[in-house]
Amino acid sequence: MPLFRNATFEISIAKPSGLPPPSGAEIAFAGRSNAGKSSAINTLAGHVRLAYVSKTPGRTQLINFFRLNNGALLVDLPGYGYAAVPEKIRRQWSGLIETYLRTRESLIGLVLIMDSRHPLTPLDRNMIDWFAPSGRPMHVLLTKSDKLSRGAAAATLQEVRRALEPLGPQVTVQLFSSLKKSGVEEVERVIGGWLVPAGTVGGDLADRPAGAVDAPPGA
Repeated sequence: MPLFRNATFEISIAKPSGLPPPSGAEIAFAGRSNAGKSSAINTLAGHVRLAYVSKTPGRTQLINFFRLNNGALLVDLPGYGYAAVPEKIRRQWSGLIETYLRTRESLIGLVLIMDSRHPLTPLDRNMIDWFAPSGRPMHVLLTKSDKLSRGAAAATLQEVRRALEPLGPQVTVQLFSSLKKSGVEEVERVIGGWLVPAGTVGGDLADRPAGAVDAPPGA
């Protein structure tokens, strides 16, 4: 069965104090508001509304945990960078994301969502520069690739790969389209590779390098 298929909602938390005890390897999904994160999660899970899709960016205000069939967890983080959100709420989101990504021992990797038409925004680069030193793998999904011509999509993919190449093999990049459901198999293959060495439930997650981090991107 595909890795993300039949994922089920487990819990939502609004404050770091609400984080549940670790109970399996966790794969976090993050991205700028309106980059297509919720649509990507729904496509991977084969579910129309597993993750909430809103026409108004910035509506996802919680960290949402979804249990996968193999016992691992998909963790949907609040979108960052939506200017219309009040500053107080943006600081709250930033603190929530920071606490999770800096302290969560069961986190084995990050899937970073970028709109293929507008990749590597300053906030995306902030997230990459902040997370990469942790030593955990990062997989970049260039979403909405169906909105580009084949040539433009290929050029964007190569451009982003070149830009991130100095970070080494821990950072990988691919094209993805929720509309066309293209790129699903590649995501499954990459994330599946993370889960093999780390284990799903009960894997030895403590051996992963935690790294040092300084500050999160603006939420």
